[in-house]
Amino acid sequence: MRPLLQPFYPSARVASSYDIAYEALYQTGIRGLIYDIDNTLVPHGAPADEKAVALFARLHEIGFQTCLISNNQLPRVAPFAQAVDSMFVEDAHKPSMKNYQKAMQLMGTDTDSTYFIGDQLFTDIYGANRTGIPSILVSPIHPKEEIQIVLKRYLERIVLFFYDRDQKKAQKKRKTT
Repeated sequence: MRPLLQPFYPSARVASSYDIAYEALYQTGIRGLIYDIDNTLVPHGAPADEKAVALFARLHEIGFQTCLISNNQLPRVAPFAQAVDSMFVEDAHKPSMKNYQKAMQLMGTDTDSTYFIGDQLFTDIYGANRTGIPSILVSPIHPKEEIQIVLKRYLERIVLFFYDRDQKKAQKKRKTT
């Protein structure tokens, strides 16, 4: 592992928020899920769609508490949260730890029973890691993004190159022991 890059490494990486084995997570004792919204659940700026509403209904049926944390403001976050019946924290200042902790407080969970799901390494994943929450990195839903995010995506590719390489080395090492 590369100590300099490790704070940006997710605990797991999947293609989509909709592809996660949520029942398996629940069986391991996870009870709270914190989500980013834009490009994690829907394209940037889009309202909650049927797919997102169905996902959150399924999560609540399994037994999960959910909380959305977003750097967006109340007019963006509140209607989305209402549509998916989730708690939320707006203007979260990710990667600040404060609002990841607030999300766990709202859900009544802690770092051992919570996972974070998001699409950006330098805000979402880094903030979760700083807080001690396992994280799942998902691929961004829509490639059209604001210029500052496009620039971050180039840097993310570098980190993910080393992440993937380190994961392969660790997997190879586990097979030989």
